[in-house]
Amino acid sequence: MKKILLLLSLFAIQQSLFAQPKKVVADKIIAQVGDKIILHSDVVNAIADYKRQGQEAQLPPNPECAFLEGQLIQKALVLQAEKDSLLVTEEEIDAELDNRIRYFINAYGSKETIEEIYGKTIYQLKDEFRPQIRDKKLADQMRGKIVDVIKITPNEVKNYESKIPVDSLPFYESEIEVSQIVSQPKANKDVEEYVVKQMYEYKRQIESGSKKFETIAKMVSEDPGSKDNGGMYNVNRNDKQWDPTFFQAIFKLKEGQISPVIKSKFGLHIIQMVSRLGDDAVIRHILRIPPITDEEINISIRKLDTVRNNIINGKFNFGEAVNKFSDDESAKFNGGTVSGKDGSTYITIDELDKDMVIAIKDLKVGQYSKPQVYEDRGVKKVRIVYLKTRTTPHRENIREDYNKIAQRAIEDKKQTALEKWFKDHLPQYYIYIDNSFNNCTSIGDWWKYASNK
Repeated sequence: MKKILLLLSLFAIQQSLFAQPKKVVADKIIAQVGDKIILHSDVVNAIADYKRQGQEAQLPPNPECAFLEGQLIQKALVLQAEKDSLLVTEEEIDAELDNRIRYFINAYGSKETIEEIYGKTIYQLKDEFRPQIRDKKLADQMRGKIVDVIKITPNEVKNYESKIPVDSLPFYESEIEVSQIVSQPKANKDVEEYVVKQMYEYKRQIESGSKKFETIAKMVSEDPGSKDNGGMYNVNRNDKQWDPTFFQAIFKLKEGQISPVIKSKFGLHIIQMVSRLGDDAVIRHILRIPPITDEEINISIRKLDTVRNNIINGKFNFGEAVNKFSDDESAKFNGGTVSGKDGSTYITIDELDKDMVIAIKDLKVGQYSKPQVYEDRGVKKVRIVYLKTRTTPHRENIREDYNKIAQRAIEDKKQTALEKWFKDHLPQYYIYIDNSFNNCTSIGDWWKYASNK
């Protein structure tokens, strides 16, 4: 019971996908909490799915015991959520099911392939997994009800840190905070018009039947994410990550129709609607990026050089310059800050692209790089980089790493609260565990109250 948060995380990873269909020779009930039963196949399939996701090395010792405990924890949370009248709407369940279906369409290429793998229609799969989604969301709500009210004070963080042996404190390599102002050179009008004419020629060839869309996409498309599979993407009307102009053009198309040439922030496209089911669509596209000449690049360099001088001379600060001059859309929300994979603004050198490493190599904290030409997904851009902070390699300490220590401290406090909650509530539930799991020491607290102990 001492790893409730870890087990819930483990179980959430397993449930993040549809489990692969797997035959179980002799299925049976191996545990029960209240009226919530756990089948042997639930545990076997959970482990198989975890391995399928490439997580086999992260499996805990005695995985059947760990996954059974995860199931027991979830069933108890669901049971209490129902008693407390917590609700999950059908809209929430439908949205989660749609997300899972989209994941599998992206992984396998089409809904027809998924239906062939599972031997069921998309609608049957949704019906089958609806109770699973409902239970997961109820468990999440109940866990939130228990731990979301928990706060932590600076004194508690300090006390938490003081109890950790010095030689057990993590060692951190140097970390930095950097921000950037990006200028995207605009292609010469004549060059852009020439590429547009080429795109319309591709469209003519496809519509005449002389060439297939996917064949041309593999030959000329400059989108590395879809070029090799003939320009194909699976999209949903509610997705937010797509360029708005590109996305709006998609849902104006009928099946089989090809769009006129569309200009997005990435370049020029033609789009083919392959198939559509409600808000979900399968499309193909061809991307061409009009080449940028040295002249356009030099315009951006001169622009950012002026911006840099104005910052240094105090005409405006870096944040104001980002808002006024950056062509990076995300800069509107993050002030041009470069974030790590975990969303943190403190990142290590190896998380930067190689060009930015060069840009900050000789910078001191508080300085701005000269304009630098670099490539972003095949598009040439220019930027200036601001080195905001740089830490030295160090052993974790409260002064430099308060937020990291506080995060661990509050997770520990939540873990303690969950343990107490389960100890208080387990005696109230009917619990059954099959005797074949009596060697699972990790579920000792559950065995205390099992009806067949």
